[in-house]
Amino acid sequence: MQKQKELPVRKNIRLQGYDYSSNGAYFITFCVENGHEMLGKIVGRGIPDAPCIIELTEYGTNLCNIIDFVNKNFTNIIIDKYVIMPNHAHMIVLINKNDSIPEEGDGASGKPRPTNALIPKLLSSIKRYANKLAGFNMWQDSYHDRIIRNEDEYHIRWNYIEDNPAKWAEDEFFVQEGQL
Repeated sequence: MQKQKELPVRKNIRLQGYDYSSNGAYFITFCVENGHEMLGKIVGRGIPDAPCIIELTEYGTNLCNIIDFVNKNFTNIIIDKYVIMPNHAHMIVLINKNDSIPEEGDGASGKPRPTNALIPKLLSSIKRYANKLAGFNMWQDSYHDRIIRNEDEYHIRWNYIEDNPAKWAEDEFFVQEGQL
């Protein structure tokens, strides 16, 4: 009898016991499946004094429009800072909700959503809508998150997002041509 290959156990990378619906700031990163650089390209690198900017593709523009939609239409969630890189996106998400006022769409019959649902629901909605516009599933299932604990850490994450295009070649998600 042939022994079955054991599947790897996926590690839960979320902070156990933390309510991801809590007011606060979160640094979120989500990636395109298999690292494909389909959201845009970095231009201006290697040219003295030229700013490094991201030239978005249609997929990247769709993602940008979805993020702008969230900021215009939701009062308790603000995507305060973001950058769309060639194969991933970073965001600082601020949650500021007043628990005494039920929010529209919180759940059936006004029941609250389960704890920990707000950040995962936001990311799921963004990815699902971007996939619908693209016509295929373009995202990895999971995402990276970091709870921003203080003002210093907030500024570090803000600057990281701001500087990310200029440091693309050093980025952990950078894929050298021909490596895919």
